[in-house]
Formats: sequence, C-alpha cells, structure tokens
Amino acid sequence: MTAIRAVLAPGVALMAVALLAPPAGFAQAASPDPESPSPIDPLDSVWLEELTWMEVRDAIRGGNTTAIVATGGLEQNGPYLATGKHNIILRATTERIAHKLGNALAAPIVAFVPEGDIQPPTGHMRYPGTISVREETFESLLEDIARSLRAHGFRRVILIGDSGGNQDGMRRVAERLSAEWVGAAASIHYVPEYYDNPRWKRWLEAQGVHEQDEGLHDDVRHSAIMMVVDPETVRMRERLAKGLFAINGVSLAPAEKTIALGNELVEYQAEVTVEAIRRAIGR
Repeated sequence: MTAIRAVLAPGVALMAVALLAPPAGFAQAASPDPESPSPIDPLDSVWLEELTWMEVRDAIRGGNTTAIVATGGLEQNGPYLATGKHNIILRATTERIAHKLGNALAAPIVAFVPEGDIQPPTGHMRYPGTISVREETFESLLEDIARSLRAHGFRRVILIGDSGGNQDGMRRVAERLSAEWVGAAASIHYVPEYYDNPRWKRWLEAQGVHEQDEGLHDDVRHSAIMMVVDPETVRMRERLAKGLFAINGVSLAPAEKTIALGNELVEYQAEVTVEAIRRAIGR
C-alpha cells in the first residue's frame, strides 16, 4: 500500500485531511461517481484485497481481466512449520504468477479447505490448529467467488491449489461453471500443473538436493518457499538454537542460501503455471 502510506506521511497530513473532509456545505461527502477516474494511481499490488474498488475497476478497464483464485489450507505440517503453510506459500507463488501473466489480479487466498471429517476427526483434523470445511462448502464458496469475479468484468477465472485435497473440488467447480457459461464472455479454468510435486522434486534433485523422507509432512521445497515470505514461519531461530535446522537430511543453513533456493523454486513454479494457463485459455 505504498501510495496510501505516502499520502499519510509526515509533512502531508494536512493534504490527507483535505482530501478526506466533506465539501463545505454538505453534511457528508457525495457518493463517488462510478465513471470518475481513480483518485490515486493504481498500486503495484496484484491482490484485490489491497486495492480500492476504483483501482480494481480501472485495472479491469485497462485489460487486467484475468482473476486468479488460489486455494490453500490450515493443517498440521510437522513439528516446525506454521499451520498456514499452503496459504503462506501461495502469497509468493500467486503473486509471481500474476505478475508474469501481466494482465491478472488475485483474489484473497481461500484459506479454509477440506482437511478431513470434523466429527469424528479424520485426516489433518486429528491435529489441533486444523480447520476443515465440507467438500460441498468448499465448492459452493469457489462457485460464488467465480461468479462474483465474472459479474465485475473479469473474463477468465483461474483456479490453482497448493494442497492435494483441493484438486478434485476445483476441477468439479471448473467443469460445472464451464458448462453453465457456454457462449458467455467469461471462462473458468482449473490448472493442475500448479500442483506437481514430482516435478518440483526432480528440479530440486537437478540442483543437487537429495532428500530422505523423515515422515514429518515437511520438505525442503515447502520450507524454502515459506522462508522467502517469513523465516519465522518455519521456526528458524528456535531450530538453529537447538541444532534442528534441517529437514529430510538436508541442512537449511545458511538461511540466505535456502531463501535464494526458495526464490528459484517460486520462479520455476510460476513459469510452469503461466505456460499452463496460457495453454488453457488459448493464448
């Protein structure tokens, strides 16, 4: 939100007050004209939740008519990783994908997904901190999100998911809405290429990273990308203090090296996903 912070910076506070105050003689400011230009330049952010409605409107008018809907999850991820692992990773990968596409904005990450039965608990729901939703809830949410985006002028809705349990639901939603939107100006596409763990593993092995699975629901790839966003999400300081800053037989120290690897992973995953999106939409 760089532009907004600049408005409120010291020395220009009076400007902010003047801009926000109602015109003289009015009890309250008039509603903004939907046809008027945005009062500030569009921000660099690709996230809908970080933009004003006028910035989104102007971005769509300017050709940003692809919307990415990314699904993550809240679940146990071994003893070291924050439960929001998938959502944290998507902050990096979704943003990179949107920038590479060049005409895309991203909806807020769908953080709640099917993680197992709630009662009695199954799957990840056996562990505290996990939040699960029913499959029908997940799919209904995705349908409503996609319809909302279409209503505001987005012409392509892209579904990607960072967890295995999300894939079938996204595919079914894309199939149903594709049938419903036949002949319409909008389309929806589920892109499974985003979630291709064997491919990412082969890439890591080509870089000389060979893991021995310790059964902790954690690996170098997830840890490295999370560290790009925030090293504390993998409890880096605590693990360094205890001599536990490694996973699957691979040391994560020094942190700078692992973060650099995480950035390369994000870049590679974004390249693969963008190519798949362009194939899906015929561009």
